[in-house]
Amino acid sequence: MAKIVISAQIDLDPAQRADALTKGKPHIDAALAQPGCIAYDWSADGNDPARVNVFEEWESEAALAAHFAGSAYAGMRDHIGTFGLTGAVSRKYRVDAEAPVYNAEGVATEAFD
Repeated sequence: MAKIVISAQIDLDPAQRADALTKGKPHIDAALAQPGCIAYDWSADGNDPARVNVFEEWESEAALAAHFAGSAYAGMRDHIGTFGLTGAVSRKYRVDAEAPVYNAEGVATEAFD
């Protein structure tokens, strides 16, 4: 069973971004409480005052499907749309390999072996 990672960039009215992040905590917490959710986070982009970066990690496609069918997802979707949404791009990735970034010698490596 492959993990699923989602990476998204959501652009909001810059004057409302901080409020969107603060008031989004209940939606983030609801997603984190769902079975199969490994990670779920929204963060302010340090280079773009409008952008929110989203990172999600799910145990399986089934866990992600349950999230999409549930109230946590619907609540997040409805919430984020009230803060001057100007654009969004999201991608999902099925993970076929996983390894530490640093090897035993403490060197960053691109290798998965």
